[in-house]
Amino acid sequence: MGEVAEEALMRALHEEHAAALWSYALHLTSGDRIRAEDVVQETLLRAWRSTAVLDQSQGSARAWLFTVARRIAIDGWRSASARSEVVTDAPPERAVGDGTDRAVQGWLVAEALAELSERHREVLLLCYFQGYSVADAALRLGVAEGTVKSRTHYALRALRLVLEERGVTQ
Repeated sequence: MGEVAEEALMRALHEEHAAALWSYALHLTSGDRIRAEDVVQETLLRAWRSTAVLDQSQGSARAWLFTVARRIAIDGWRSASARSEVVTDAPPERAVGDGTDRAVQGWLVAEALAELSERHREVLLLCYFQGYSVADAALRLGVAEGTVKSRTHYALRALRLVLEERGVTQ
């Protein structure tokens, strides 16, 4: 088929089917005009590359065009969902911590500490919250360093249990 004949057939194909193809593509893309234009353009490009379509009668050419458009839309949807792209005009802002989470955690730990025995609470406050070493905590409490280590171990265990009961930890 000559180039002039192909061009004439392509114009005729476009004139006869472009409006219906556009409506169908718009439906396939849920009203996304840009994607619908891409689907129509790709469909017509494939029709132009396939001279057998250009020679078909009006009914079968339309069926071929609609089938190709549907496949193009599905392929576009599949590749977009596989990429999971989010297109924006600006990058998302980074979340800025306002200290709320930290405050809530502090409040939960303070409530849990209140449920511990005096000795366990005292050793945890000295070693973990006030930053005393084991030796310094032992001097302040008037006990041996081993006792501070032992109390700390059991105090942490008791604290974990209290927090688990409240559903804070697992």
